[in-house]
Amino acid sequence: MSTNLKSKSIAELTLGAIGVVYGDIGTSPLYTVQVIFSEATGITLNQANILGAISAIFWALMLVVTLKYVILVLRADNHGEGGIMALLALAVSGAGNTPRRKKILLGLGVFGAALFYGDSVLTPAISVLSAVEGTALIAPSLSAYILPIAVTILAALFSFQKYGTHAVGRFFGPIVIIWFLTIGAVGIYQITYQPVILHALNPIYAAHFLMDRGVGVFLAVGAVALAITGGEALYADIGHFGKKSIRIAWTGLVLPCLALNYLGQGALLLTTPTAANNPFYLSFPQPLLIPMVILATLATIIASQAVITGAYSITRQAIQLGFLPRMQILHTSASESGQIYIPTINWLLLAAVIIVTLAFQNSSSLASAYGIAVTGTMLITTILTYFVLRQNWRYPLWLALGATTIFFCLDTLLFTSCAAKFLKGGWFPIALGVGLVIVMWTWKQGRTILLNRIHENGPKLEDFVRNIAQGKQTRIERTAVFLCANPDTVPQALLHNLKHNQVLHQTNLILTVEFKDIPVVESESRMLVKEIGAGFWQLTLQYGFMESPDIPEALANCQLTNITIDPFTTSYFMSRETIVTSAGGDMAKWRDDLFALMSRNAGSVVSYFNIPNNSVIELGTRVHI
Repeated sequence: MSTNLKSKSIAELTLGAIGVVYGDIGTSPLYTVQVIFSEATGITLNQANILGAISAIFWALMLVVTLKYVILVLRADNHGEGGIMALLALAVSGAGNTPRRKKILLGLGVFGAALFYGDSVLTPAISVLSAVEGTALIAPSLSAYILPIAVTILAALFSFQKYGTHAVGRFFGPIVIIWFLTIGAVGIYQITYQPVILHALNPIYAAHFLMDRGVGVFLAVGAVALAITGGEALYADIGHFGKKSIRIAWTGLVLPCLALNYLGQGALLLTTPTAANNPFYLSFPQPLLIPMVILATLATIIASQAVITGAYSITRQAIQLGFLPRMQILHTSASESGQIYIPTINWLLLAAVIIVTLAFQNSSSLASAYGIAVTGTMLITTILTYFVLRQNWRYPLWLALGATTIFFCLDTLLFTSCAAKFLKGGWFPIALGVGLVIVMWTWKQGRTILLNRIHENGPKLEDFVRNIAQGKQTRIERTAVFLCANPDTVPQALLHNLKHNQVLHQTNLILTVEFKDIPVVESESRMLVKEIGAGFWQLTLQYGFMESPDIPEALANCQLTNITIDPFTTSYFMSRETIVTSAGGDMAKWRDDLFALMSRNAGSVVSYFNIPNNSVIELGTRVHI
């Protein structure tokens, strides 16, 4: 557990977990039951179906969220960190020397990450829309203003991201607690009118409901899956709040209140079947509608905030693991390293969110697209968890299969059911996911090809230093840091500097930055040092995929024999590659062009490594791929 977690009480962490982790799944009651009994599913509104549908929702929460995530998946943390990229790194590290298995796992993990971006687009749209739609119940004349209000709220939400969540974070927990207590209370209120709804706690009703659907079971299960959206957040936020706090929050508040609200909506439908057009808001007495619309809007903004922040985190992890080009990453908190803001991702998400909001028009239409992104990520999490249990933890085959097979079957059913709505909007997250996979894989493969081209004919560093030691090259009393990806070959910037300026520095540090498949590298393992001779040193800086690299800070703590690194007399040399594409390369020509485009627009390595601008010398080189 991180130092930040140790310094905070369980109560404080639990409050934070309620505010951040459970905002998404906590707002699912706004639209889940409404979608189940919509015209698209064709489910008749009678007592048997109402009891069966509510029972299916309850047991989905118990099996998928409680049993799978809270009990099993939370155990599969990567040095205290969670999320699909952390799980991917853990699974790949346990794959051993099996390139084929590693490639398959990488493909799955990257697609899961791409689907998460789909979730980050759809969650704000469906959550805010479903909350604002309550205004039509207050005054039907306001229906025409639902979309403009929703778009305005979304634009404001993304515009405020640059200020960070630390300023308002302490308010998230109390607001969401009020939300859960309120929806739980109205659930009890409705149950008192129809106690028969409590029969829905019996799983037999869920089984009969699903079996009676026949082929239509896929539509029904796809709608029920909306109740568990946000379950992935339990795992993704381990590092922020810890397993214990997340489990306490779920069992002590979130699950009971969600269950009571769903039971209450079912009780309302038994009494008033016409309430099926919006059973959540119609559960409340008329005088409470306006306060509930306001509270729901606040809750959905918080739910959206959590998934947007998750998109920033997964982007940083993908950059560190080599799947995305460098981007500007801004820290919005001096004390919490996880609170970051990535402008490029923020504005791309806003554009995508507004487009889907205007395209789908209402929350019911968005629900068709929403389920695929969520259940696809859940399915991939289950597969990766199996490999962690089997390869990393060395569980016996029967135990690893036994722990994950039931969830694999359940997730497959959920994903297949949501895929049945492919033509009604489900294509969007799949298309977005495929597009992002192409981008991420092209960058990963392109960087490998580029580095191979740069170093295939490069002289070996030790041979170069040996020749330098025998010569009489002019030296200046300063320190030069040369950044390179391969520490065994001479950096291109060093060769260009020697060729054009015909001078060497007295101290030359050949620096390589590596990102490990663990979240955080301990400070004592941060730097590996090797003296080559003739004033040359090989330095390897190691960071975890959750860390932000800071080269000057690392060098300030570096201990070299008889060497003092003065930041005012240290120059950083780096090469900027210009990609030249041609037919017949290792990738298709269009992928070469895509890689070249991304490379040209990649964020500055100077700001990414926190290097002072006035200490940098960049030397260009053209590379054919």
